[in-house]
Amino acid sequence: MTRFAVDLHSHTRFFHGRVGRPTAYDPVGLRLQTAMARRRGLDALAVTNHDYAYSAETTFPTVPGIEVSTTRGHVLIVGPNPPARTTPGEHTPAEAVALAHERDCAAILAHPFRGSTARRSGADFDAVEINGKNPEHEARTRRLADRLGLPLVGGSDAHYPIEVGRAYTVVEVDGDEPTPRAVADAIRAGRTEPALRFDGLQRVVDRAYTAIHARRRGTGRDR
Repeated sequence: MTRFAVDLHSHTRFFHGRVGRPTAYDPVGLRLQTAMARRRGLDALAVTNHDYAYSAETTFPTVPGIEVSTTRGHVLIVGPNPPARTTPGEHTPAEAVALAHERDCAAILAHPFRGSTARRSGADFDAVEINGKNPEHEARTRRLADRLGLPLVGGSDAHYPIEVGRAYTVVEVDGDEPTPRAVADAIRAGRTEPALRFDGLQRVVDRAYTAIHARRRGTGRDR
């Protein structure tokens, strides 16, 4: 077994104005995100855009993924073969989990206390996420995972490169590389340990990002 630091939740563009399909910015975002992941000392990065999967050849290890907008909140699907695209509100949390397992992936309950009731859906998640945007939810998330009998993972939920790695997961994989299949298998087996790296800079970034989101919600442009 080998331990690797993997950020399990990241995005390749700042905001998601177009639902469910790539844009010209995605290759740029991927390069910026992986460059920051390398700089932060991570070993791999999962790319989990909203309702579409995006991947490309990179020199830094990446794990394919998608953030599914279910009927009750977001579910991360990460592993070797995530769905290429999903329709927001089409799947229940349980259906998203089944979709993940059909494709040899892991299903993670994302930010369970931010705009989500999926934690009460009864879906058979593989893990619960401590989200980098909500470090204030860490204690509640740990209690939730304990109540559900599920392992914890960490993901930054980064849209901007500076956010990469503020939360990540130490995964213990069977092998010498953090391959998509090895990472998914480790999550499903519970060989994970979440980590937060929320310093003063990240607090400043978080306040700015929250203000931007509030303005965009006011204009109806944010998802």
